[in-house]
Amino acid sequence: MSWLSSLKSVFAPAQEVKEEEIQKVLQNYVLPASQNALKERISQVNVQGRILQLTINTYPEEKQYLQQIHDELADALEQCGIKELNLHVVQQKTGAKKEGGCGHNHAEGESCSSKPQVAAKSSLPPVVDASASPDALKQANANYQPQQEEAPIQKAAPQQRDVPKHPRIQNVILVSSGKGGVGKSTTTVNLALAMQQLGLKVGVLDADIYGPSIPTMLGNAGQTPMIEAEHFVPLDAYGMAVLSIGHLTGDHNTPVAWRGPKATGALMQLFNQTLWPDLDVLVIDMPPGTGDIQLTLAQRIPVTGAVIVTTPQNVALMDATKGIELFNRVQIPVIGVIENMSTHICSNCGFEEQIFGTGGGDQLAEQYDIPLLGRLPLNVQIRENADAGKPSVIAEDDAADSYREIAQKIMDKLPKADKDQNRIF
Repeated sequence: MSWLSSLKSVFAPAQEVKEEEIQKVLQNYVLPASQNALKERISQVNVQGRILQLTINTYPEEKQYLQQIHDELADALEQCGIKELNLHVVQQKTGAKKEGGCGHNHAEGESCSSKPQVAAKSSLPPVVDASASPDALKQANANYQPQQEEAPIQKAAPQQRDVPKHPRIQNVILVSSGKGGVGKSTTTVNLALAMQQLGLKVGVLDADIYGPSIPTMLGNAGQTPMIEAEHFVPLDAYGMAVLSIGHLTGDHNTPVAWRGPKATGALMQLFNQTLWPDLDVLVIDMPPGTGDIQLTLAQRIPVTGAVIVTTPQNVALMDATKGIELFNRVQIPVIGVIENMSTHICSNCGFEEQIFGTGGGDQLAEQYDIPLLGRLPLNVQIRENADAGKPSVIAEDDAADSYREIAQKIMDKLPKADKDQNRIF
């Protein structure tokens, strides 16, 4: 199998949805309360990617069975490729009509030959002759009660504490920022290389699906991974296992124009269907913001902690705050803050200037009681070396020692790995 054909199958979640199987599930399901067929109650079905939205009509006496209906359908539809079921219920005001009956209570042997004396409440808008009297219009409107739509029933979202650990990865560290352009990817590659120089086995995963820059910064842009048993073999960059969506698109010009479900599906394939070696740390370069990628990762990838990259600028700090708030809500510990582009020293005259302001990293660290891991300068060497595919830690420029100091602080906060009792040494 070529990498291109694997790409098409791996990153097209909608292709895994089996429409005929979905139809069978919906047609054959019987409601637990009334033993009526579900297909008679369906008013709307919509499939987007691997998410199915289903709207059904229900009656008051069926309310206690709604969660059971959702869970049974979700389990059955999961076998058809559906990963999430959003079940919307429209509550009818009258009781459920019995199969083949009129819905009225009669004595045994009595037939229904007349209309009820009291008008029943209708779930449909009233239809009245325009020439009817005002009293008739008033009575018709009084009898009309609109259907009430209840909130969709969903299974509780997975929690970070429930996500199983990857069998070959000890720790997953996220390098994140609230906004783009603060040097997050440059920080990612340098921290990963610094931790490797300090003795850890390190890998890098580029989760910035829409703007992958890791291949360029690590000098392996244009290379594509091999496929073994329908799994990607990560590429090597300075001794690290590395994989990015940029390695699969083949060039710098191809845009990744995917909607949220497909992008998050791609991220999970990169994480789960890659033959990662045994790693002490997998460093994930996150996309900016707090969107689909961040939420999916929090629910489906076991994370040791996150590092926030910001500049001292107020706008960057505002967005970094949102990132920290998100990680706090999804139970991902924030290891600390890195203040990038902290100061600039003129290469001609040596004048030092705080172009983006001062004290931003300290303010963020104090506000959330997290450590300021370090400050990095606005230095042309950092940019030039990253663009050349030879990051600062490899090029040993003026910022290399700063990256190593920050990497050591991060390593000090990692949980100690349990000793393998089967090993002699």
